[in-house]
Amino acid sequence: MSTAPRLTALDALHRSLGATMTDFAGWDMPLRYASERDEHNAVRTRAGLFDLSHMGEITLTGPEAVKVLDYALVGNISTVGVGRARYTHICQEDGGILDDLIVYRLGETEFMVVANASNAQVVLDAITERAAGFDAEVRDDRDAYALIAVQGPESPGILKSLTDADLDGLKYYAGLPGTVAGVPALIARTGYTGEDGFELFVSPEHAVALWQALTEAGAGVGLVPAGLSCRDTLRLEAGMPLYGHELTTSLTPFDAGLGRVVKFEKEGDFVGRAALEAAAEKAATNPPRKLVGLIAEGRRVPRAGFPVVADGQVVGEVTSGAPSPTLGKPIAMAYVDAAHAAPGTSGVGVDIRGTHEPYEVVALPFYKRQK
Repeated sequence: MSTAPRLTALDALHRSLGATMTDFAGWDMPLRYASERDEHNAVRTRAGLFDLSHMGEITLTGPEAVKVLDYALVGNISTVGVGRARYTHICQEDGGILDDLIVYRLGETEFMVVANASNAQVVLDAITERAAGFDAEVRDDRDAYALIAVQGPESPGILKSLTDADLDGLKYYAGLPGTVAGVPALIARTGYTGEDGFELFVSPEHAVALWQALTEAGAGVGLVPAGLSCRDTLRLEAGMPLYGHELTTSLTPFDAGLGRVVKFEKEGDFVGRAALEAAAEKAATNPPRKLVGLIAEGRRVPRAGFPVVADGQVVGEVTSGAPSPTLGKPIAMAYVDAAHAAPGTSGVGVDIRGTHEPYEVVALPFYKRQK
């Protein structure tokens, strides 16, 4: 039996805009509205408007909510100040990554965990199980929020025209409650595109009004609606990992080059600690593979799963690949044997349907915005 995909509060609006829709993690989501290249370039140079309502919000409250998160996740959530956010991972006992998350501290004893759509139920179940015995409540708030993001260099100006909130004082990886176009919102500034931008958590019944207000406010500076396709090319250029591609249960944060998110110095045990200590040691002395960037010398586009080759041998695997509108060339992220992972390593290629296409090994990210 097939289940119908879930619809966001903005579904009818996307269709009225002529969006090409696609099933993504059980949700019907806009893939693109017109040209994905134009949407990508708009975010890089002006601004794009995204519906991210498929993301999974989980709220924790109570005197020991922070203790739950310090035990359940690999990060040190105790050190997150009220109004700040932190990127972290939730891992299995064997150190494999269940998901990458953003945790917002909304108050002394209130937190919001934002999980990827594909893993929201898994994360909810894991945190609920790990909260047993603690004085804290875990609440599934996926239906309580719509999430709209405005991203790109014009986004601060667009948002300032609609809110009295102190956007200048809102740091990267922070959030504050405010009102946007008369709509109560949690205004966050985490970004995933490589550009400045804001994420607005609102009640679903306010989503359409907020989208329309942002569209009107951004009309004069070239704001366009943007879909999942350009979201993927933007995050790829920014060297940001995507769960199911660069991050999986078969990899630890150390395998993914994200060992910095694991905080062994925090008090008490946490799920996966012993396995991650072993993974950290291995990564420091004998890393099996490293996550690198690859830039094509030709025009053929690598895709996830394609082998990376050198001297006729398979030395790695592509995890994400796409044409880069900003660089004008195909790019990829790949896990590559340590011996071939240094930027500038010669003789590396990607096997694209039997042909070894030459690629340049580069450090990530491919793109960094001008500050």
